[in-house]
Amino acid sequence: MPTAKNTICLWYDKDAEAAARFYATVFPDSKVTAVHRAPGDYPSGKEGDVLTVEFTVAGIPCIGLNGGPVFTHDEAFSFQIATDDQEETDRYWNAIVGNGGQESACGWCKDKWGLNWQITPRVLTDAMAAGGAEAKRAFAAMMDMKKIDVAAIEAARRG
Repeated sequence: MPTAKNTICLWYDKDAEAAARFYATVFPDSKVTAVHRAPGDYPSGKEGDVLTVEFTVAGIPCIGLNGGPVFTHDEAFSFQIATDDQEETDRYWNAIVGNGGQESACGWCKDKWGLNWQITPRVLTDAMAAGGAEAKRAFAAMMDMKKIDVAAIEAARRG
């Protein structure tokens, strides 16, 4: 398989393969395509350890690098997953948070490896794109939420 021109590289302490395999079970159009082992010892690992993992998340090509504890994920980078309804929103949210992750605000959560996710129903992004009073009401409703409540956003849009 040809290498993509642009690939997201995500730094993990030591669990890139476990993270990639988890994402592949949760999100459609996701899979692990290759696991590469270190050809020699390196600062945070030994020869034969998993060094990189090639995978896709919802169609986005990624490489997971087991680089050790020097760098950690933060909110400056997140995957935003658009959802069509409450059931889909709940499924992704619960998979991430229920697998050792944690809730945050406004549709954000963090997986157990520290990677940030925005589980964002399309009704919310549509409301924001509409602008005006509708966007203001939807935005105000979202500000009080952790996981996005689709019915509450729809009600806020209507006023």
